[in-house]
Amino acid sequence: MIGCNPNTDSAPSTSSTTKEQETSTEEVYPVSLQAFSQKQFDGRDLVLGDVQSQSANYTRYFITYKSGELTISGIMNVPRGDGPFPVVIMNHGYIDPAIYTNGRGLRREQDYFANRGYIVIHPDYRNHAQSDNDPNVEQNIRLGYAEDVINSIYALKAANLPYADTNRIAMIGHSMGGGIAQTIMVTQPDLVQAYMLYAAVSTDVRESYYRWTKSRPEAVAQIAATHGSPESNPEFWDNMSPINFLDKVTAPIMINHGTNDADVPIEWSQDTYNALLAANKEVVFHQYPGEGHEFGPDWGTVMQRTIDFFNANLN
Repeated sequence: MIGCNPNTDSAPSTSSTTKEQETSTEEVYPVSLQAFSQKQFDGRDLVLGDVQSQSANYTRYFITYKSGELTISGIMNVPRGDGPFPVVIMNHGYIDPAIYTNGRGLRREQDYFANRGYIVIHPDYRNHAQSDNDPNVEQNIRLGYAEDVINSIYALKAANLPYADTNRIAMIGHSMGGGIAQTIMVTQPDLVQAYMLYAAVSTDVRESYYRWTKSRPEAVAQIAATHGSPESNPEFWDNMSPINFLDKVTAPIMINHGTNDADVPIEWSQDTYNALLAANKEVVFHQYPGEGHEFGPDWGTVMQRTIDFFNANLN
């Protein structure tokens, strides 16, 4: 464990906040974290479909729900018993949508938490599995994925399931899914009570652009034509990067990352941790010597630390 720092931020006055919001509503670029924070989300129509599997401790369902005009698929693990059970939302990392299948990406983690009394919701995101397609998701820096995750929570709340405690919601974001969690924690700060960033991408979206996007000429051309490159329009990239909005964070955060991660550099998590500390946020960072992107020998330790962290913060 590298450290922990309590949140000491104080809230601005209501009149000041209202004035700032009115000004920012007029001025913000429509594809930006500022605009996303003002968006009205309408997650609804959660449907528990076919039972995919049953065990002694939980039932796994195929689910769909509405995210704006799109139907999004996913899975939901429901523990046996009356509840109400706390909820963990799991954001999977990048898997080519052409080969992605429903609920894929965090199966071990889904089972672990469901076996320990958590409702697990794992959204597939738009353009994945049985979800509807969005042709603009890449050029808008995958902000639609974050919308789909947020709407999974609103859909759960709207469903009023007696066994779901929607006042106790945690989130795990692995790799790209960690970037989704970062977007949510700075734009919807009251939605989730605790986060675990799990070998997560950088809070500066330029890092992902240079590491992955630049190798895809079609995506680069789309993004540049619409918003500009990091060099030609740095303001756009600043306003899409959670690192510039960490003052908005209110929930405690745990970061877990292996030192031998060949996919996502551990330095990105170190930078996020340092930035959260500088913003006086509650954060703890665990490094795992020799562990890679998917975790092996230390996976059980990561899970135990995470469930202890969630249990302590979902009161």
